Amino acid sequence: MDQQQKTVRRIVTGHSADGKAIIVSDASPDQTYMIGGPNGARFHEVWNTRQSPALIDPVSGELEETSLVLGPPKNGTRIRVIDFPPEGEEIRNLTKEEAGSHFKAMGGEAASKAGQDAPHPLMHRTATIDYGIVLEGEMTLIVDQGEVSIKAGDIIIQRGTNHAWANRSGQPCRMAFILIDGAFTNELL
Repeated sequence: MDQQQKTVRRIVTGHSADGKAIIVSDASPDQTYMIGGPNGARFHEVWNTRQSPALIDPVSGELEETSLVLGPPKNGTRIRVIDFPPEGEEIRNLTKEEAGSHFKAMGGEAASKAGQDAPHPLMHRTATIDYGIVLEGEMTLIVDQGEVSIKAGDIIIQRGTNHAWANRSGQPCRMAFILIDGAFTNELL
């Protein structure tokens, strides 16, 4: 996969004035962000909903956001595609403060769980259920006590656990993530 040339295509449907199904748009997502500089991950913000159940109306689109936001809206959902470059020393050697600044850039500084005993500097935890689907390439999911390698077609159900993603394959990896707002039970707070 060539990250510089491969685009994400988003097709959005809706309804005409007489209630017929129509294609509202067919283009790349409006919001794309680079995190970690020119060699960092590219986030393609595909869509979000603001409540559950999600409102279905004729043609309105998603509500615009002016910056990258780590989690979904309260009571909502988010779908994004992330292009992960191969992980280099600059990621493996991040300090706790540098890792925190990466999450701060996404409005998720409190999610950062980097520290002396963390198995990866980009460990983080959010009150969400995340469905992660490997579209292309390979990735390693790291949790507090273990890790697993995943490949194209594999699906991760990440349930509010402390985790990090590490691309150790030497090749780019593209993943789709569907994030659903959640709440921790008392024993997990």
